Amino acid sequence: MTKTIRLTAAQAMVRYLAAQKTVSGDSFIAGCWAIFGHGNVAGLGEALYQVRDHLPTYRGHNEQTMAHTAIAFAKQLRRDRAMMVTSSIGPGATNMVTACALAYVNRLPVLFVPGDVFAHRGPDPVLQQPENFADGTVTATDSFRPVSRYFDRITRPEQLLTALPRALRTMTDPADCGPVTLAFCQDVQAEAFDWPEAFFDEKVWRRREPQPDPAEVEAVASLLRNSKRPVIVAGGGTHYGHATDALTAFAEAHQIPVVETQAGKSALPWDHPLNLGPIGVTGASSANSVCGDADLVLGVGTRFQDFTTGSWSLFQNPARRLVSLNVQAYDAAKHGAEPLCCDAKAGLEALSEAISGTVFEAPSASLKADWFASVDPLTDAPEEDMNALPTDMQVVGAVQRASDENTIVMCAAGTMPGELHKLWKARKPGSYHMEYGFSCMGYEIAGALGIKMAEPDRDVVCFTGDGTYMMANSELATACMMGAKFTLVITDNRGFGCINRLQMGTGGAEFNCLLDHSYHVNPSQIDFVAHAASMGAKAVKAESIAELEKHLSLAKSHDGVYAIVLDTDPYPSTPHGGSWWEVGVPEVSSRETVNAAREVYETKRKTQRAV
Repeated sequence: MTKTIRLTAAQAMVRYLAAQKTVSGDSFIAGCWAIFGHGNVAGLGEALYQVRDHLPTYRGHNEQTMAHTAIAFAKQLRRDRAMMVTSSIGPGATNMVTACALAYVNRLPVLFVPGDVFAHRGPDPVLQQPENFADGTVTATDSFRPVSRYFDRITRPEQLLTALPRALRTMTDPADCGPVTLAFCQDVQAEAFDWPEAFFDEKVWRRREPQPDPAEVEAVASLLRNSKRPVIVAGGGTHYGHATDALTAFAEAHQIPVVETQAGKSALPWDHPLNLGPIGVTGASSANSVCGDADLVLGVGTRFQDFTTGSWSLFQNPARRLVSLNVQAYDAAKHGAEPLCCDAKAGLEALSEAISGTVFEAPSASLKADWFASVDPLTDAPEEDMNALPTDMQVVGAVQRASDENTIVMCAAGTMPGELHKLWKARKPGSYHMEYGFSCMGYEIAGALGIKMAEPDRDVVCFTGDGTYMMANSELATACMMGAKFTLVITDNRGFGCINRLQMGTGGAEFNCLLDHSYHVNPSQIDFVAHAASMGAKAVKAESIAELEKHLSLAKSHDGVYAIVLDTDPYPSTPHGGSWWEVGVPEVSSRETVNAAREVYETKRKTQRAV
């Protein structure tokens, strides 16, 4: 006879999650981020309290940003562990949709458990319930469907017997990995059921390593053997597949240059002779040059996003063939690529064996030398007597000089991602953490906390601009209350400087991006130092790059968040490298600058080659 235990559905959920382990013995679900409200406080709240000693619950200040913390935790640990996030049924739930989309785009595991309406519908409509006039089954949580790898609505307790294993399978599967949403009806959370005790047995989830198909290996090997100038595009899957050592060995054995996407950066140390640097719109001239000449492009764990491919204008060799080594078949077959659908490490090893003895001509060392000769002066400290606002490039240089092998730099949307992609010299894998798949403002501070929770012994430096700081700064208070230690560099260029430059670059007038170009009665007087200090950080104003470097040094010995605010110039950016990026320019305009930009746009579109 099957032994059972009587628990509420919420108690069963958290008990099951606590029993899910990694190969190393850690809990796969490392904890739960929660903001309680009606819809989760009575059911899940009580259940989480009972398991708080081995499944800790952390309180955030905003549902979106607490989920960003969970996402950054999973990203930094290369998807080997994850977290759960829970909210109430209405705005609390929809606040998390942006974060769910971020995890979806970046293929990162998070378990979203928003509360939901009453399954029995007796009190309809409940507080915060949007009513669909044509469909009685629709609730706010349906907004998670298009951005979840797996979605389920729990309307009976016993549905968890199938839903939870499906959720864990999705989050631990290298191909399907991404966010899971289990919308949990609030009355069902509190309902009891006689659960099989075996359901709560400890289970170890091993990272699957799908092996390559021999026919696909041979097809790709044949293309490589017949190529003259191949290049490897290292994407985020290189990290998630634990394949950085395999990539290095493959590149060295066959002398193939490697270029890095935002997600793939740090796959090789910056000074490795075969690392030609960042690719694409924010790429190095060294990397983009070899990509333009390449007759074979081997993507490893990349989605071939538009920033990577220069909106498919970058790979100009008429003989170019595209190969995609990716664990997800959808990505492996993109844009007419020859697919090698498998684990990144296994695929590189099999491919290396298949082309054993094939060695290509290494790229000229002058490509990297010329690139750094161009950009290194931009990151140098300015002369002390220069009466000018620092540039973002100089800020990057200051942080670089203050960092070491233990440093992780992180950022998300805005100006700094482009500058860091071009200029940051990543010393080893895992030292560069960028959210650029969704380019989501507000990820930075919450993400820094997640990184620190993932790797508490590493130094974390978070770059954020004033625009994104104003969008989402509340988890700074959470980080301070939790005693997290990281350095926060707030560059204040008084608005959205990155988009202002894009606006100007497409012929537009400066309008509504910088604060001085908006309809405000009073000028901006935001005191970021006082604000960060009010939330518990040690906050200072640096008046120069020299003062920034002084405070970066002091931050190392400070036990907590050390926030450094620095005014910067919103206009300059690294003029070297880069490639075209398709942004629709108006076909009709009374402005000559827009018409000129449209002519450039039409010319550049002719260089696109999607297949």
